[in-house]
Amino acid sequence: MPLITPAQLQKNYDVIIVGSGAGGGQTAYTLTLEGVKVLLLEAGRNYVPEKETPMFQTPHQAPLRGAGTPDKPFGFYDSTVDGGWTVPGEPYTSASTQKEREFWWWRARMLGGRTNHWGRYSFRNGPYDFKPRSRDGLGFDWPIGYADLAPYYDKVEMLIGVYGDNHGLENTPDSPAGVLLPPPKPRVSDLLVRKHARPLGLPVVAAHRAVLTRRLDAENLPAKLHPGNSRAQRLVREAMEGRAACFWATECGRGCSIRAAYQSPTVHLPPAMASGNLDLLTNAMAREVTTNAAGKATGIVFIDKTTGLEHRAAARVVVLAASSGETVRLLLNSKSARFPQGLANSSGLVGKYLMDTVGSSLVGQFPALENLPPHNEDGAGGEHMYAPWWLYREQLAGKLGFARGYHIEFWGGRRMPNFGTAAGLEWITGGSYGRKFKEDARRYYGSFIGFAGRGEMIPNADSYCDLDPAKRDKWGIPVLRFHWKWSDHETRQAAHMQRTFAELIQAMGGRTRTPPQLDGAKAIAPGGLIIHEVGGAIMGADPATSVTNQWSQTWDVPNLFLTDGAPFPSNADKNPTLTIMAQAWRAADHLVSELKKQNL
Repeated sequence: MPLITPAQLQKNYDVIIVGSGAGGGQTAYTLTLEGVKVLLLEAGRNYVPEKETPMFQTPHQAPLRGAGTPDKPFGFYDSTVDGGWTVPGEPYTSASTQKEREFWWWRARMLGGRTNHWGRYSFRNGPYDFKPRSRDGLGFDWPIGYADLAPYYDKVEMLIGVYGDNHGLENTPDSPAGVLLPPPKPRVSDLLVRKHARPLGLPVVAAHRAVLTRRLDAENLPAKLHPGNSRAQRLVREAMEGRAACFWATECGRGCSIRAAYQSPTVHLPPAMASGNLDLLTNAMAREVTTNAAGKATGIVFIDKTTGLEHRAAARVVVLAASSGETVRLLLNSKSARFPQGLANSSGLVGKYLMDTVGSSLVGQFPALENLPPHNEDGAGGEHMYAPWWLYREQLAGKLGFARGYHIEFWGGRRMPNFGTAAGLEWITGGSYGRKFKEDARRYYGSFIGFAGRGEMIPNADSYCDLDPAKRDKWGIPVLRFHWKWSDHETRQAAHMQRTFAELIQAMGGRTRTPPQLDGAKAIAPGGLIIHEVGGAIMGADPATSVTNQWSQTWDVPNLFLTDGAPFPSNADKNPTLTIMAQAWRAADHLVSELKKQNL
């Protein structure tokens, strides 16, 4: 993929985008295919999944058998490079010393950002998710509804390739016919879960994930995505033809050298680069957005991480898509006489109402899955099925004690053995060695199923980030300080997850090493651990109570857009990435229209 250096910067661009992940990649794709000249700044290094993905390496070929370490928490083969919850030289701080008030901030310093690492769950927000306050009086409504974003969900799903099925479930939107790819076959563990979940009222259905189970229809999809734009259609067709269907090689979190699993560097950026309208600059650490006397954004000041030198880039429009936390940090660090509290912050809400996903998990061991005949169940590098939230009526009636729901993800099967295949079995076997140990390893291999809840957090005034008054990173840029607090709604939800998992495990004839944790404050995962942070620059219909309008365009600076998760006024139980991309495409379409009208 061609790159430029700071010396090759053009004097002026139509648009500068900061961040190359889901929001930045989608924005760059949309703009460049419409002829807009774009500079894309990425704080991390270049990354080429086709060359760097360890598709066929087994755990025994990795240090520590691939186990997680402080610098690679998801294991040696995880695709994230130069990133994680801690990044050398890039600290962040917590306003509280209490562990339950801490926030874990994940950064991925690489081209494509978190799109390389994520689980690729691609669920649409439903109608309730856009109007939660209207439904239960809590949090904020979006200034748009499901109908506004539905056409963009369609386009994103067709472009990136999403497998799944339609089930007609409440607040779990279906996709139009022909949009979704066929779901992969359920694993044996999936079938066991589905069998015993039904009597409990849990719907277990095909998950929606951004993985190609068959090649994309490169002949017909480009015309649907870009009607009337023959050049864009040709570029997208060529990019789609370069993607192969998944052949169940490895976990998607390693990256994908055949482009079957969606990643921004293999899906969004290739056609954008091929358009000739994109300059890509990596290792560019954005420090601030510059503005003129009229209050319009004029460009970005950034540090070249390879030399430590400061540079400036200019454009008619600036788009921040660096992740919610990093976008907020840029806004707060962009101070001037006109914007003394940070850019686009006349409402005082930049950094406020930060959200993550509610998480809790429990693992069961199931005799029904012991001693199964050897068979290949690697599957599509992640979950094939899941259980969407099913208690909307009970919740609306106030019977649950918490206001928002969760979906259930679960994993099982007989995947590639790793360092933990026979470790930690003493609670079942009483301890064994020699031949008996080998027999136990074979017997119990594949007999475990893990359940994880992913639920909605209601935004609260105690969860936000600001600038640490003393701490700076290695480039002298003030760092973020996080303030965090779960409400009773979230902790009660986590306790409900644990009860549900325990009931399901018992119904399946399974057992757990420890009892379910019914104290929600102890059951809930730390803030940020699920890596779904959104908010911090919420959208709305009133400049006094929001940072952006419905187009992710800041009220105070009309030529400044935010196309990551920062404008989210709520964080549904659906994973946010698909919605980030859909709203980014919608915002980019609006941006193009405004450029053509000379309004920016």
